[in-house]
Amino acid sequence: MSFWEFVADRWDRLLAESLLHLSAVVQCTLLAALIGVAIGLVVYRSPLGSAAATALTSAILTIPSFALLGLLIPVLGLGAPPTVVALVLYGLLPIVRNTIVGLGGVDAAVRDAARGVGMSRLGVLTRVELRLAWPAILTGMRVAAQMLMGIAAIAAYARGPGLGVEIFAGLTRAGSANATNQAIAGTLGVVVLALALDGVFALIGRYTIARGIRGQ
Repeated sequence: MSFWEFVADRWDRLLAESLLHLSAVVQCTLLAALIGVAIGLVVYRSPLGSAAATALTSAILTIPSFALLGLLIPVLGLGAPPTVVALVLYGLLPIVRNTIVGLGGVDAAVRDAARGVGMSRLGVLTRVELRLAWPAILTGMRVAAQMLMGIAAIAAYARGPGLGVEIFAGLTRAGSANATNQAIAGTLGVVVLALALDGVFALIGRYTIARGIRGQ
């Protein structure tokens, strides 16, 4: 059958796998953001701490995804657990780095002015520094989400959820009927989801970043 006939025939299954894929990426991006921003908050005032955090998260990203999943499977088993851990670890670098850059780029005069009007240290952090650093943090999340969209497909190696199931099934059945259609359907699904999610992040930025900050 043609590619479009294949998609129409498997539409329900492809849609379900797409939703699982998107859900895994979004949830892991949010978890990585919570951890990454927390790390950035701890180390951004320390050049040594910032360098160490960036180097460590960079080192994680250099580990091949197959190798990391292979190391996690004996400990966490198959399915969602190794997928979630791997995706969160891979998503840390852009978020940690951008959090450090964003917070470190806040003008000292702005901090001093906030303290001068009676804000506490926590108030300065939450109401001034994090707001000014938000564009950089959001960009880090956006980059992480795009990375994880592709890496999540490889999680099918650990029987993780998502469109990687279609890609791997098609590749392992290469030469048989509809194998190519199956691999292409999974790949195109990942591309479409990546573009859609990037558009969502663009809208979030438009409605959560003050116009004055966007114009800087």
